[in-house]
Amino acid sequence: MVYKKIDQKDIDFLISICGKNRVFVGEEEINEDFSHDELGGIHKYPEILVEVENTQEVSKIMKYAYENNIPVTPRGQGTGLVGASVAIYGGIMMNLSKMNKILELDEENLTLTVEPGVLLMEISKFVEEHDLFYPPDPGEKSATIAGNINTNAGGMRAVKYGVTRDYVRGLEVVLPNGEVMQVGGKVVKNSSGYSVKDLIVGSEGTLAIVTKAILKLLPLPKKSISLLIPFKNLETAIETVPKIIKAKVIPTAIEYMVRDVILASEEFLGMKFPDRSADAYLLLTFDGNSTQEIEKTYENVAHICLEAGALDVLISNTQERQDSIWKARGSFLEAIKASTTEMDECDVVVPRNRIAEFVKFSDELQKRCNIRIKGFGHAGDGNLHIYILKDELEEEAWKKKLEEVFEIMYEKARELGGRVSGEHGIGYAKKTYLMKSEGTLGMDLFKNIKLAFDAKNILNPGKVC
Repeated sequence: MVYKKIDQKDIDFLISICGKNRVFVGEEEINEDFSHDELGGIHKYPEILVEVENTQEVSKIMKYAYENNIPVTPRGQGTGLVGASVAIYGGIMMNLSKMNKILELDEENLTLTVEPGVLLMEISKFVEEHDLFYPPDPGEKSATIAGNINTNAGGMRAVKYGVTRDYVRGLEVVLPNGEVMQVGGKVVKNSSGYSVKDLIVGSEGTLAIVTKAILKLLPLPKKSISLLIPFKNLETAIETVPKIIKAKVIPTAIEYMVRDVILASEEFLGMKFPDRSADAYLLLTFDGNSTQEIEKTYENVAHICLEAGALDVLISNTQERQDSIWKARGSFLEAIKASTTEMDECDVVVPRNRIAEFVKFSDELQKRCNIRIKGFGHAGDGNLHIYILKDELEEEAWKKKLEEVFEIMYEKARELGGRVSGEHGIGYAKKTYLMKSEGTLGMDLFKNIKLAFDAKNILNPGKVC
C-alpha cells in the first residue's frame, strides 16, 4: 500500500484544526513513547502527532486523511502489548488521551457515558462513589476505556461478569471517511440488524475511532472475600477448576500462579507474599451483598478444593490481607519484565481443562528451546499469559528464537482447541499466527469487513488483517 507522505500543506491543515501547541512534527518533537507500546518490541515514529479534544476535530482530520490517502493511527495510553497503537506506515497519529471527560451518569438506566481517554481506574473510582460497579477488570488500570473497548479487554473478573463487550451499550464513532455514527444506545435489548457495535468492540481501531462510549453498570457488591489455595503442583490446581464451576459456584475471579512468579513479584515489590510453601496456587475471589452469603459460597468451594488435593485454604477476610495478595498478583507482569532485558507475550486462550497441559508444555519448552519462559493466567476462562524472556541473547538470535517458540506455542494452542489471543488482541505482532489459526476463509472474511468500513485502508493499517 502506497500512502501520501506528510508535507507542509498537511501540517498547516492540522494546525488549523488543533492549534500549533497540539501538533508535533518529526522525531525531534514527538516523544519517544509514541514510537512503541508497553512491550516495546515494535518501533516506528508517526510523521506527525496530533492531540485531539473533541469529536469534531477527529471527524475533520479523518475526512482530510481519507481524501488525501494519509494513514491514521489512533492512540490512547499506549499500554497495549501487540503493536496495535504503533504507526507502522507513519502518517498521522491521533492521541485521544485529552478526550477524558465523564459526561453522564444515568442512575435510572444504570449507564455511564464517557469520552475515550477516561482511564479505567477513574471509571471504577467514580462509579463506586455512587454505589455502582463497572465489572471489567484488566490488569492495566491506567489504560483508557477506548483501549479496553478496542481490544475487548477481559481481566480477572471475566469468570463471573464477562468482558468489555458485555458492558458496552452504545458508541459514538468516527468512520474512516470522517462521518460520525451512533451505534447501540441505552437500550438493554437490540435486534435491529447487524450488531455494528459489537463488531467495533475488539477491532483494535481498524474499523472506526471511538469518541464516546455508553457503559453498562451494576449495583456495587457490598462484600468481597478472597481465598488463596496452595497445591502441590499446577496440574492438581487446574484440575480443580472445572469441579468448582460444575458445582454451580461462580467466583468473581479464579487465577492461577506458580512459585517462581510469586518469588519474582516479592523481589519486585519488596514485600512478602502471604504464603510461599507450595509450587502452585489458585486465587479465588467471591463477592456479594453480605458476609453470610459469601461464606456459604466459599465454604463449599473450600471443601471441593481440599477434597481435590489442596494443601490448605487461606481466607483473606480483611481488606489489608486481600490488598496484599492482589497487589502481588497485579505486579506479575512488571515483575517478570524487570527480571529480563526484553520480553514478548503469548496471550493464548485454551479450554479450561487444557490449561495445565499447556503450562506444562511451555515449561518443557524452556529446555527444548533453551530460553526462559514465565507465566500466569486466568484459570477460570483459560486465558494464559506466557512470557518469553530475552535475557542476554543478541538481537538476531532473540528474533530467531522468539519466532521458533511462538510457532511451537501457537501450534500447541490450536491442537488444544484454543485461539491466538484471549484479551490483548492481534495488532501487528500476532498477524501471522492469526492467519494460521483462522485459515483463508476466516481471513478473507476479516478483510472484507475491513474493506466495508475502510475502502482505502487508511485507519490503523497493518493491524489484525
